[in-house]
Amino acid sequence: MPDARSPIRRHLVLYRRDPEQGRARFFSLMIERDLFGTIRLVRNWGFVGSKGQEKIEIFSDESKAVQALDNWAGSQRRKGYTDL
Repeated sequence: MPDARSPIRRHLVLYRRDPEQGRARFFSLMIERDLFGTIRLVRNWGFVGSKGQEKIEIFSDESKAVQALDNWAGSQRRKGYTDL
């Protein structure tokens, strides 16, 4: 059960290793609530060891953010990412 005081509601990290290139990639999804109560889905992706890129989406309620997180996770798993 998440801590009610924490701004992070849900966090998922996916990982994919490409042996041909000798590199690994990550894809992180996090649902958080900011100081004003806004629910945000934060996506972060890139090569392991790099800062990567970040995209933030705002949602009207947490259930919509969870649905978006599940959709992104399913899409990335189909590309070969696995849960870390």
